Amino acid sequence: MKPGLPRRIAFGVLPVVASLLITSVLILLVGSSPVEVFKTIFEGAFRNSNAFASVINFWIPLTLVSIGLTITFSAGLWNIGAEGQVIMGALFASWAARTFVLPSPIMLPLEVALAALGGALWGFVVGILRTRFGVHEIFGGVGLNAIASVFAIYLISGPWQPPEGGGAQATAPFPDYALIPDLSPELPIGLFALIILIVSIFVVYFALRGTRWGLELKATGKNPRSALLLGVPTTRVMLSAFMACGALAGIAGSYRVLFTYDSLRQGISGGIGYLGVLIVLLIGARPLWVPVISFLFAAILAGSTRLRISLQLDQSLAGILQGTLVLIVLLSNGLRQRLLERGQEKPVPPQQITTTMEMRQPTVTTAPTETAHE
Repeated sequence: MKPGLPRRIAFGVLPVVASLLITSVLILLVGSSPVEVFKTIFEGAFRNSNAFASVINFWIPLTLVSIGLTITFSAGLWNIGAEGQVIMGALFASWAARTFVLPSPIMLPLEVALAALGGALWGFVVGILRTRFGVHEIFGGVGLNAIASVFAIYLISGPWQPPEGGGAQATAPFPDYALIPDLSPELPIGLFALIILIVSIFVVYFALRGTRWGLELKATGKNPRSALLLGVPTTRVMLSAFMACGALAGIAGSYRVLFTYDSLRQGISGGIGYLGVLIVLLIGARPLWVPVISFLFAAILAGSTRLRISLQLDQSLAGILQGTLVLIVLLSNGLRQRLLERGQEKPVPPQQITTTMEMRQPTVTTAPTETAHE
């Protein structure tokens, strides 16, 4: 039985309120005003068009990664390797930007396609480790994240080092024909990537809800063994989930190098892969909620950069707010599930138990006695 509307609203609103209260207490402990902190975060995210553009430019790759993670989470897979898949997408896009000299209408789709290929291949490696060698995707993903990060540093400090030399911080800026153009000087966001994002959201939504592949993903996520016995090719489904997620993460990486920074640099992923995992934990495998929650996270992160300037507080406070929100939502979901299970366990009335026992009591049949006749 589904819970009533008031209870569902309560379980949706109370975690947010509780996380705000906990964060407010922490702010008070460090001697600041919670109202001023939240006001500063809001102003930092929406004070002008450039600030709003910063939110959108972080929201686009974060949403791409989170949408991809809904695919793997539907299949019951913890794709922690999304961080490395973002990096590999950035590397493939950077290679294309450094290698090819083509008109922008041809160059941009080529770079994005190669970035998707790089992320998909890195996701495929995680899937092979899981399905063929029994390496859990968490451990395989973390290891591959480290490899991708180290490889990026090697390229920046070695073969792709700027001609003037210097430290291993970033490559030389890419040529203009290889970069995603601004929508306008007043609103510098990448329209090309925004279109890809909107299309990706609806494609993933309908793929999970209205295709055989989506049903196979969910069946594999619920019970892989039962799904296999019912004829679902679970190995192929898992590999396809990792590759689809990796492709979207790779596209997110291309946006970071072709628009956000115009070059490849250390920490190019910006923790987007790990943050996407938190978002999917918060909302579950519901793609249409991803843009909303990821926009909230992007606004908090972008706005928190003003905390140090205005209030002399570290911007890591935004991470505390996000982590607290995710933790409390997970706890409330667990509590809600327990209440649902208890509600489904209906006690049997004592009268029904007595009646059932009487019905189950065996009937004793006595043989007829013979009467002696003289």
